[in-house]
Amino acid sequence: MTVPRLTTALTGPIQELERQILHAMPDIEHWLRSQWQEHSTPFYASVDLRNAGFKLAPVDTNLFPGGFNNLNPDFHPLCVQAAMIAIEKACPDAHRIVLVPENHTRNLFYLQNVAQLAAILRHAGVEVRIGSLLPEITTPTAFELPNGQTLLLEPLRRVGNRLLVGDCDPCVVLLNNDLSGGVPAILENLEQTVLPPIHTGWYARRKSNHFAAYNEVVKDFASLLSIDPWVINPYFEKCGKIDFQTRQGEACLEGYVSEILTDIRQKYTEYGIKEEPFVIVKADAGTYGMGIMTVKDPSEVKGLNRKQRNKMAVVKEGLSVQDVIVQEGVYSFETVGEAVAEPVVYMIDHFVVGGFYRVHGGRGTDQNLNAPGMQFSPLAFAEPCSSPNPLDPGCPPNRFYAYGVIARLALLAAAIEIERMAP
Repeated sequence: MTVPRLTTALTGPIQELERQILHAMPDIEHWLRSQWQEHSTPFYASVDLRNAGFKLAPVDTNLFPGGFNNLNPDFHPLCVQAAMIAIEKACPDAHRIVLVPENHTRNLFYLQNVAQLAAILRHAGVEVRIGSLLPEITTPTAFELPNGQTLLLEPLRRVGNRLLVGDCDPCVVLLNNDLSGGVPAILENLEQTVLPPIHTGWYARRKSNHFAAYNEVVKDFASLLSIDPWVINPYFEKCGKIDFQTRQGEACLEGYVSEILTDIRQKYTEYGIKEEPFVIVKADAGTYGMGIMTVKDPSEVKGLNRKQRNKMAVVKEGLSVQDVIVQEGVYSFETVGEAVAEPVVYMIDHFVVGGFYRVHGGRGTDQNLNAPGMQFSPLAFAEPCSSPNPLDPGCPPNRFYAYGVIARLALLAAAIEIERMAP
């Protein structure tokens, strides 16, 4: 089984979409297997989902996932098994891997992610060394982590076209750094396999290209299930040549917001949905929840005050925002306790290996949850139901099978996106 047995935070019977996905399980798995024969899977990825009940869709796909420490420990064997397959594909005779993390040495929770990822790789049967891009890391440096572990960062060095850490000459260089600030010279033109590929870093990657590929994937999948593609696919448009500081491009942005809100209203009317439509405006590149705003009326993007413009103008690494994506907002009607929650699904190769809920007590059902104050609630294994069961609507794993399917559609879109980005 490719999806773990999980405890759902959402009570009540599954929705009609999930029921259709469950009944089509053999066809879905056959179709996905055929896709993986045609497209090379990313080494790993995480997908942010939103479940509105009437719509279940991905809103972001990260090719450099940084939350392995938030997975339930029961997922570890699944992660190891999937990593073995991913490593074998990348380098069949792999013995050593160098893991290159973000420069977040002050973020000890991120370093716990690095430690957990390194543990997965070691248990998959390879030697792992962690090579830092930080110039101040000139000798092996140990960091004490909140969970009591110690993480050793070592300086990277380059010999010819090979990247080394100490005496470790790896077959694979695994990036857990999304390269938002560009490609450091030490990583350029390496003869070793670099995963994910250098060209998939946020300095070059665009969310609009990903969701364009997702559009294509969803058309085929929706045809397979005879469903309306809209129920698993958010509308979006790209708006370029934006300068929030000088208000350049506001008319373009307002036009796209108006267009998508109109399209959403038509769908809401068709399905008898009483909620108020909204869109999310966000930077076309980057992560960490920066450069994002919720909009319910086109006029809102014209009247931004200085604080709002400053917030939208810059993302990670201080990079200025020049392109944005206007994406249909998907409500999240899931909660953990009283807090709004959204599921994040983790994959290694093409296997779902776990997930968690991103939870934010200070945000609403129509807001971005990837913001300061968020917490993570690991999804736990469930008893007594041991597998998805279309005949038992109350079976907790049913919902998470649906999540795994939609996440793998986004993973397939990422595979196509990477192929098209290849230099």
